[in-house]
Amino acid sequence: MKKVRYALIGCGRISPNHIAAVTNHADKAELIAICDVAKENAEELLKKFNLQDKGILVYTEYQKMLEDLHPDLVAIATESGKHASIAMDCIESGCNLIVEKPIALSLADADAMIAAAEKKGVFICACHQNRFNKSIQQIRKAVEQGRFGRLFHGTAHIRWNRGEDYYKQAPWRGTWEQDGGALMNQCIHNIDLLRWMMGDEIEEVQAYTDRLNHPYIDAEDLGIAIVRFKNGGYGIIEGTTNIYPKNLEETLYLFGEKGTVKAGGKSVNLIEEWLFADETGNPEEIKEKYSEKPTNVYGFGHTPLYENVLNAVISGQQPYIDGQAGRRALELVLAVYKSAAEGKAVKLPLEQCSTLDFKGRFR
Repeated sequence: MKKVRYALIGCGRISPNHIAAVTNHADKAELIAICDVAKENAEELLKKFNLQDKGILVYTEYQKMLEDLHPDLVAIATESGKHASIAMDCIESGCNLIVEKPIALSLADADAMIAAAEKKGVFICACHQNRFNKSIQQIRKAVEQGRFGRLFHGTAHIRWNRGEDYYKQAPWRGTWEQDGGALMNQCIHNIDLLRWMMGDEIEEVQAYTDRLNHPYIDAEDLGIAIVRFKNGGYGIIEGTTNIYPKNLEETLYLFGEKGTVKAGGKSVNLIEEWLFADETGNPEEIKEKYSEKPTNVYGFGHTPLYENVLNAVISGQQPYIDGQAGRRALELVLAVYKSAAEGKAVKLPLEQCSTLDFKGRFR
């Protein structure tokens, strides 16, 4: 079997998870190049995985890499504000994509990316790796089997800590041009899960956002929202980076007429409640079997995500988490921002919206 030729653009904080994931699938993928504007970042990344003598090329200009190599699959792990422009160049070069969250910072850019990929015959996978957590996969299975009956409401709580050092490491963080705030950067994974589990289609969003504890960033460090879904269910979002003194939890609750579930831990990696009227399966055994204990908030999801994407490249199928899924997560965060800024409920779908619409919000 011919291996998928893979390259990575962006060698920052999340990049080791991508390299670990692709090297875990060395039977299907060949890592041919990595790229970062700071060459030392790329070289350090190769050294971290003892790959510096494996013939992997290092680039500082991704356009040159695309021109020279035309990879089958590229992962984009740069600052969020550059995702869209880099993606468009990769698509034009005929590359399938894994794009770190959020896939873009505006709906116009997300739509352009999705349309261009479809026209070119390649795909975009939005890197919402927590969908592949064992806990989340088991909960999703229960949703699809109808075990909850009618879903009444779900809640996503992201109670984390980010201090000034985190923002000094990469000055793009917390800016409207390149990032957004806590909801767009830290909380979008769980926001994605809430929307996915509760039925995707949203009627309206009512929200508040604020910057309470990070005067050196442009965007919010707290967001609270109520989401009304078209199926009659409700969602509650609470996301913050103000928790003292360190990350506390990321939890997802689902409450239905015949079931209650809680996924908890640092990154929804544990099943902590599992109660269903049909009493199928032993709850304690399910909690034990489908819980994981990762060492950090990124969890173990990148490796199964890569397996799915590599299989998609090989088979010509779409990935499990496509570009539209990434757009839906982006749309919900932007709807929260819009509702908070306007002081009223916002109807979905949104036609146009961008993080840039909120520049100066907390001055």
